[in-house]
Amino acid sequence: MTLSNKHTFLSFLIIAIIGLNQVFGQTSELKLWYKEPAEIWNEALPLGNGRLGAMVFGDPAIERLQLNEETIWAGSPNSNAHPKALQALPKVRQLIFDGQYAEAQALATSDIRSQTNNGMPYQTFGSVFLSFPGHQDYTNYYRDLNIENATATVKYTVDDVTFTREIITAFKADVVVVKLSANKPGQITFNGFLNSPFDKTKTTTEDNQVTLAAVTSTVEGQKGRVKFQGRMTAKNKGGKLAVKNGIISVENADEVTLYISIATNFKNYKDITEDYIAKSKSILDKAITSDFESIKTNHVAYYQNFFNRVSLDLGTTDVSKETTDVRIKKFDSQFDPQLASLYFQFGRYLLISCSQPGGQPSNLQGIWNDMLFPPWESKYTMNINAEMNYWPVELTNLTEMHEPFIQLAREVAETGKETAKIMYNANGWVLHHNTDIWRITGPIDMAASGMWPTGGAWLCQDLWERYLYTGDKNYLKEIFPIMKGAAQFFLDFMIQDPNSGYLVIVPSNSPENTHAGEDGKSTITAGTTMDNQLVFDLFNNIKNATKILGEDEAFVSKLESALSKMAPMQVGKHGQLQEWLIDWDDPEDHHRHVSHLYGLFPSNQISPFKTPELFQAAKQSLLYRGDESTGWSMGWKVNLWARLLDGDHAYKLLQDQLHLVTADQRKGGGTYPNMLDAHQPFQIDGNFGCTAGIAEMLMQSHEGAIHLLPALPSVWKSGEITGLKARGGYELDLTWNNDKVSKLKITAKFDGNCRLRSKSPLKYANGKALKRAKGENSNPLFFEVEVKQPIISEKADLQKLKLPKYYEYDVPMKAGETYTFYSR
Repeated sequence: MTLSNKHTFLSFLIIAIIGLNQVFGQTSELKLWYKEPAEIWNEALPLGNGRLGAMVFGDPAIERLQLNEETIWAGSPNSNAHPKALQALPKVRQLIFDGQYAEAQALATSDIRSQTNNGMPYQTFGSVFLSFPGHQDYTNYYRDLNIENATATVKYTVDDVTFTREIITAFKADVVVVKLSANKPGQITFNGFLNSPFDKTKTTTEDNQVTLAAVTSTVEGQKGRVKFQGRMTAKNKGGKLAVKNGIISVENADEVTLYISIATNFKNYKDITEDYIAKSKSILDKAITSDFESIKTNHVAYYQNFFNRVSLDLGTTDVSKETTDVRIKKFDSQFDPQLASLYFQFGRYLLISCSQPGGQPSNLQGIWNDMLFPPWESKYTMNINAEMNYWPVELTNLTEMHEPFIQLAREVAETGKETAKIMYNANGWVLHHNTDIWRITGPIDMAASGMWPTGGAWLCQDLWERYLYTGDKNYLKEIFPIMKGAAQFFLDFMIQDPNSGYLVIVPSNSPENTHAGEDGKSTITAGTTMDNQLVFDLFNNIKNATKILGEDEAFVSKLESALSKMAPMQVGKHGQLQEWLIDWDDPEDHHRHVSHLYGLFPSNQISPFKTPELFQAAKQSLLYRGDESTGWSMGWKVNLWARLLDGDHAYKLLQDQLHLVTADQRKGGGTYPNMLDAHQPFQIDGNFGCTAGIAEMLMQSHEGAIHLLPALPSVWKSGEITGLKARGGYELDLTWNNDKVSKLKITAKFDGNCRLRSKSPLKYANGKALKRAKGENSNPLFFEVEVKQPIISEKADLQKLKLPKYYEYDVPMKAGETYTFYSR
């Protein structure tokens, strides 16, 4: 090769590399970054290790770290079940059957709703404040949250000195750690102290440590009995350190590391006897034996074991050079594929950071809350929000993060037995629309939202989904009694509607929407579509589990009998999927909840391939409902449009969700500058919903096949995702170019037949032609719901639904082996 040819070859090589980087390169790290400190909480950056949470404000003169501990809740162990409901139940039911909904709702509110409390609020610990004299005038400011290693950094210059703060909520050391440094010696001077908004706090100084202790609030007669203590100390290099009167003072140090621990007396939902003072001291004393770098190394290694399982590359643009808040503001007007990738991974980061094995599940705000009485008490809202928090957990390869939510199911299955018996004289267990750390299961709030006894069914659907992803029969055997107990309740609770003849759940509602019956102001009714869908899933899942485990089939016959008496999904007069048993739907209704579309997502009862009329009706309902809504609702709609196989509409909802919500905006959902979801106010479920939705746009596995690029937006022409999980025990890496699959790698966990579905044809890597699919999928981990509806066509007309032709292939796979496919 001549020198000239070599030069030409190298030029082409450089151009090719640059081109590949533009398509696939992660030229910008996975960071949220800003040029100003946070002025308000919704601009601060979240850190968490599952148990401890911290919001970093990054003000040079007065740093604030707002802190949380996952078990700081008001009240104390209690049950809100009561016998008054049993007497009111038949009266409420008769009023509903008679069409007297307002009176029925009033009676349910007064006599069935909890007579003691409506659940306890999750509460903040308080804050650490660090005051740096002379740092009001600064330049070259930089603040970030690096979600690749779960650290936050603040940098700025005062005079000619550059100061750096690194903050982590250490996973292994279980403390908040702050490293303060400068590029010149002797520059670190500050005062630090703990502060809390509780009425009565006790501050002490001991062994070079400052402490702050308090007890949580008494609410609705439930005495606050969660005691907690925060404890802080510092280690300095150079300079002077003094601890006095609750303040840590440092003068002219070269470097300082702060260590902060928090502990409570909470052991579990019925035991609050932990020695919290000894625990907080023990955690801190152990942590201070390690320096910052050692703690950080262990912290990052632990975190990346989860985070690095999945990568997403949608390409790059120059827009990624702008600050995160600016990129959010411009997302609907400029193409920024890296922001979509960052948003996807930010959801995974949050889930790792707020839902660790052995701890509490993510509540309405994860673990991040700066109030004593936050909106909706930051509880577990079971009519979608709590479940939505865990939509991405199996799909995006974070199965360990599922454990706290599964533990919640175990616990409410116990407390719900008492509620079912006392309130309804029913066997099994019940969960209404809300619970808290004390695992209350009775109805709370007004009957408008609280009179919804179907939370247990949705929770059991989540339990079943984990089995479909993992195939763990020991786990299935453990959760089977929980699922059976939920079903036992519904078998006892459901009665025949004298008007329709169907077996119905009554009283209930379609969360949290009003219907057109009587005065048009009531929610309470009988036999809602969502209730029927949830019970349909629960009963069918138990049928499938019974076959796997060889359980008593006599119970299955009871389920089948009940299913045969329940109402099917119905198409109403506007061509919509009916939300209620009666055709009450209003095309002008833009309510944030789209509960009747549960059958489309997260369930699999509605499909273009098996139930095309219902598929079209669900689409009509979603069109009527509209796009823009609260943040979490738009997150749900991303998933719904993905299931409708409309990638561009799903992407449009993602643009609506990634709409910047500023301090002066009072209505409408979207995203805050710190990338947290705006309901408004902040709710974390929108983040998790969108993470799941982006994955659903790229791969779906809910009806017996792995559907590749089912809802790919036209703007994502090329990209790559690795590490996604599919039902049936599969892990896959997927690359696409020009809207078509270019390479697919699948690793199977079990022996079985894997069905692939794609718009573009595939071939096996060794040249062996794939066999087109015939008949039903034979993988025993895939269970397709047999939907028996009178309005279902025998064969889906995809052209009529404006859907493309799909190729389907059956591929026998062996456990532990990896299979590679390419496009033709």
